[in-house]
Amino acid sequence: MSDQSSSKIISETISNTSNESGNNFGFIESVTDINNRKDNLIKTESNIEEETSTFKRNDEWFWDTNSEQIFAQDSKTIIAVGHASVKSIVPLELLRHIYLPQKPHDRIFDPTTRTISYLQPRSYLPVNSLIQGEKKRILVTGGAGFVGSHLVDRLMLIGHEVIVLDNFFTGRKNNLAHWIGHPNFELIRHDVVDPFLIEVDQIYHLACPASPPHYQYNPIKTVKTSVMGTINMLGLAKRVKARFLLTSTSGIHLIFIMLKNLVEVYGDPEEHPQAETYWGHVNPIGPRACYDEGKRVAETLTYAYMHQDSVDVRVARIFNTFGPRMNENDGRVVSNFIMQALKGEELTIYGDGLQTRSFQYVHDLVDGLILLMNKDYMEPINLGNPDEYTIREFAELIRNEVNSSSKIKTLPAPTDDPKKRRPDILRAEQILGWKPRWPVKQGIGETVKYFKRQMEAGLIG
Repeated sequence: MSDQSSSKIISETISNTSNESGNNFGFIESVTDINNRKDNLIKTESNIEEETSTFKRNDEWFWDTNSEQIFAQDSKTIIAVGHASVKSIVPLELLRHIYLPQKPHDRIFDPTTRTISYLQPRSYLPVNSLIQGEKKRILVTGGAGFVGSHLVDRLMLIGHEVIVLDNFFTGRKNNLAHWIGHPNFELIRHDVVDPFLIEVDQIYHLACPASPPHYQYNPIKTVKTSVMGTINMLGLAKRVKARFLLTSTSGIHLIFIMLKNLVEVYGDPEEHPQAETYWGHVNPIGPRACYDEGKRVAETLTYAYMHQDSVDVRVARIFNTFGPRMNENDGRVVSNFIMQALKGEELTIYGDGLQTRSFQYVHDLVDGLILLMNKDYMEPINLGNPDEYTIREFAELIRNEVNSSSKIKTLPAPTDDPKKRRPDILRAEQILGWKPRWPVKQGIGETVKYFKRQMEAGLIG
């Protein structure tokens, strides 16, 4: 950026404590418009205006982490996420500035030359100031992935110190770029198959490829990650007396001894809906076995460490989750349908499309994980949305949201693909006081918007 570049600081009041929607969270956003490379009013050769967004240190973002107001006065509009019982309330608009910025905060993309100029970040979003004793050091393995990065955002905004381990097999640095350099944040390239030593209070263990193309690419490595990676993190939790949370779905392993096990422990269930007491129906030698059985062994290890070594553990069994930062080529239903619809391609359904799935938005999942980590309950808990859709219904929902004319075509069903998936969340409701808040259609709207902006920024195609 030349010395002649000009920056215009615009302060825009987004909301205040007495706005019409009844939102009691107030904050002011500072936006820096970076206009031109050479002169104040002269555009580049590609005639592209260079703009970005950043935040001044004196911005007046504030919110009450103890507030119980999640919905606006109309009782339908969600204005915050989190739960007051664990002091995790965060304004939704603040989170959206991270995962759905109007313009990228740290880069300028020129679609003509397809080049990206990365900008030096000047400041960070404000985080809550926690007193000594409330502020924890939290390790998140797989924290650069889809769910892990959303969890990191929430933990950072709450005010904790967060250390992320990721080997970037499926995770992306871009998901965490807005925190790099922050005093409370540390990102380390590391494979959990290898031991790691650090002093922490909680461990979220999310490190494992969760989508079929990724975990089937190297099935032996997938099993090693689930087994050896979990042993290493449990061993760490034992040594430093950290609470451990294991997450088995969406590539998430958290070190709070909180076990989030992908519902692959249930396999192709014979019981519907699936309660935590169901033991599962899994093919141990099928194409999904490297992931399914790996997660089941991870649960076995977690409870073995609890019974033998008194490790403080949590187990979250996560059902299908979607939202911004999903990998566009991860083979999952939501990302597949959205990318096909945005490109005007046919939406591909495997089988007759009558197999059912339940879909939860990522904010609901993060709420559940933080609640579980901070509650005194060690038995497995399902985290998912009990609203059930057929795959064909979901394809039509996404096609309508994108406003696409794409047709739907069917292909043979893959081996061991479950026919039904719906959680029984009674235990989560009774123990955690948790249930999904986000309507699927609203979550799809945000996810479609995210993929559109990623395509416009030249990050996916």
